[in-house]
Amino acid sequence: MCLGIPGQVVEVLDGYEGQLALVDVEGMARKINIGLLDGDSLEPGDWILIHMGMALEKVGAEAAAAARSGLELLGRGVEEP
Repeated sequence: MCLGIPGQVVEVLDGYEGQLALVDVEGMARKINIGLLDGDSLEPGDWILIHMGMALEKVGAEAAAAARSGLELLGRGVEEP
C-alpha cells in the first residue's frame, strides 16, 4: 500500500517534454512529475494523487478530499486511555 497525497495542479510547466507540473500541496507549490499519467491531460484546477514526487492518478475533488481526510486520521495516531 502506498499513500497518495492530494494536490491541485497550478500549471503544466513548459519544457520537460510535458512531464512536470507545478502543484499546490497543502499551500506549498511543488514540482511534480506527471509522466506516469499517460493520456490524462491536466489543466489548472485538476486534482492528482502524489507519491514520492510522482503523480499516480488524476482524481476528482471528492476523492482528493477523502484522501486528505484519511491522511489527517493517520496523523492523529492512537489515543491512550
